Amino acid sequence: MIISKEELKSITGAYTSKPHDFLGLHKCKGGLVARAYIQNAKKCSLVPLHGGEKLPMTRLDKSGFFELFLPRKRKIFKYEFEVLGYDGSVRTEIDPYSFLPSISESDVYLIGKGEQLKIYEHMGSHLRRIDGVEGVSFVVWAPTARRVSVVGDFNNRDGRYDQMRLLGGSGIWEIFIPGVKAGAKYKYEILSQLSDTPFLKTDPYAVRFEPPPYNDAVVYDLSGYEWEDSDWISSRKNFRPDESPISVYEVHLGSWKRVVEDGARPMSYLEIAKPLADYCKEMNFTHVEFMPLSEYPFEGSWGYQVTGFFAPTYRYGTPLEFMKMIDILHQSGIGVIMDWVPAHFPRDDFALAQFDGSHLYEHEDPRKGANADWGTLCFNYDRNEVSNFLMGSALAWFDRFHVDGLRVDAVASMLYLNFSRKEGEWVPNKYGGSENLEAISFLKRTNKAVHENFKGSLMIAEESTTFEGVTRPVEEGGLGFDLKWNLGWMHDTLDYLKEDPINRKYHHNSMTFPSVYQFTEKFMLVYSHDEVVHGKSPMVGKMGGAYWGDKIANLRALYAYMWFWPGKKTLFMGNEFGQTCEWRYKESLEWHLLRYLEHEGIRRVVRDAAGIYLADRSIAVGDFNPGGFRWINADDGDNSVFSFLRLTSKNLYAIVSNFTPIERRGYPIGLPEGGDWEEILNTDSKDYGGKNRGNNGKIRAKKSRYREYEYSASVVLPPMSTLIFRKKVLE
Repeated sequence: MIISKEELKSITGAYTSKPHDFLGLHKCKGGLVARAYIQNAKKCSLVPLHGGEKLPMTRLDKSGFFELFLPRKRKIFKYEFEVLGYDGSVRTEIDPYSFLPSISESDVYLIGKGEQLKIYEHMGSHLRRIDGVEGVSFVVWAPTARRVSVVGDFNNRDGRYDQMRLLGGSGIWEIFIPGVKAGAKYKYEILSQLSDTPFLKTDPYAVRFEPPPYNDAVVYDLSGYEWEDSDWISSRKNFRPDESPISVYEVHLGSWKRVVEDGARPMSYLEIAKPLADYCKEMNFTHVEFMPLSEYPFEGSWGYQVTGFFAPTYRYGTPLEFMKMIDILHQSGIGVIMDWVPAHFPRDDFALAQFDGSHLYEHEDPRKGANADWGTLCFNYDRNEVSNFLMGSALAWFDRFHVDGLRVDAVASMLYLNFSRKEGEWVPNKYGGSENLEAISFLKRTNKAVHENFKGSLMIAEESTTFEGVTRPVEEGGLGFDLKWNLGWMHDTLDYLKEDPINRKYHHNSMTFPSVYQFTEKFMLVYSHDEVVHGKSPMVGKMGGAYWGDKIANLRALYAYMWFWPGKKTLFMGNEFGQTCEWRYKESLEWHLLRYLEHEGIRRVVRDAAGIYLADRSIAVGDFNPGGFRWINADDGDNSVFSFLRLTSKNLYAIVSNFTPIERRGYPIGLPEGGDWEEILNTDSKDYGGKNRGNNGKIRAKKSRYREYEYSASVVLPPMSTLIFRKKVLE
């Protein structure tokens, strides 16, 4: 027996960080020593692969520890083990401790610095062929652990076997296990510094998980999919979000439509792809935005409490089927945005929380590390490995899955240390301020990395404060997002429209105030899922007015107003046809409502308004240009009428909204040019369920000064309506 008793005990007791120092084939005084630690092994022999006799090994421990001394041998050679099991079976095993690390020193170095952009290609589990041997490499970061093992259905989940090695002071543990195949389920068994009782954690970098309650990571081969969206990806490189029409359809995949014939279950990735693509094309949406499809355990979180930052959720199919869904959307000309949640993570025992027994991914100080509102934990962006983990997650969705953009959730909670915290519940930054400097740095680096590596990609911030420079380029001191949700506009318009029309004149400035800050950021107008849950009422229910017909008409008018107000657009599913109940994540949308013209009419307004916006790209060019917007009359509170211009290189558009149930005839509006202006959209059209009141398809502007305009026209304004007039500048 060459190994010492203490060294032997460190293996059989599973508390070493250096199993490769003892197991495998090593030089020693007077020759070589071979050691094996093999499950269900009554006997074990070493078999040289270059030829030679089978060499029986000595069993030193009944759990399967064997040793063999080879005197006068100095050259390491390739070998395998022949094992006699207790059940009488004979099998051949390749020694996992005979391989060099499957992650390079340079990659370990870059991860430690937080600069490995493709960290997802090195961490986690990967099918590999090393020295002609097929198996899986497992790599995990657990710097304070005493011991880490891979446990799975390939080793009876016994943490004494397949113990990993710690790579220097990096905190990274690694092992290559021959013979493990795609589909194998596994976790990491971790022994912390604080306890002698090991615990299980799932793989933070896994691309597939099994359902709760087990939540095992699954070895998965992503290489089997052949993309057919090369034309889309190529053209995306020239995509300019500033100058492009962007109309986003926000979707919760599990409740868009359900398969009634099969117990009203959710549609799968493959089932939803074509009908969703077709619907988006019909509705003139340019993109679909999925609420988080990264893995999450709690259905009621809608995906916002993520445990698998690199994995499409198992709920709707496999990762390859997720790829196929995106591919089909791309081939139909529809971009794909996904919600991404780097602000916080849940406390589930199997996932990131206290991953190696210490506060690893989260701050130790709860004043920094806990989010009381959501009962979740906040990431410690100051740790290079944590920020690299998150940045790698963002890049992986673009690289592996071809998404076109990420809508970053809860950015405000990342930017401020005192977000939703009372005095004494937060810690100032090193300058005494409330800004989270580390999170700000992380967002800048991530946005820059995404844009440099994936040209034409979109990074969208859900950010509700007045933080300056959210959409300013990083090089100019900004955060580097492409777009910012305009939550102020959303709240202002809904606060106004919830009022009874008779009272709206007292709240007129709610609608005009957004024009004061409209061009301070690159804004996206949005009515999201958050506005139609938790007792907030569906969109149609938010509309003030005594009669249902007025509420319906009001919503039609609002959507036309929205699509012509400067900024890109996002609308949550069901909002486009006036769903009558709040969104329920376990139920399908109320598609049956489309049999009624009132609801079909709302949908047609969205379709047609989005269609005009899409057809004349010059409108979108002016979305962030103050010169592309001008009020006609922002001050007519007494009549609750708003009128403004969208000025483009091709056309002039006059938008007039009447948010009262009173028809106004002979209503004067000023215009910059004379002649005929075509009425291209009237939300009171009978095609939309209205009463067809309007201007017989056009108005004529005459040389008659009104307010600051040289020309004016007399307009009929139907009740609760928005009218769009167009004057062509270029034929």
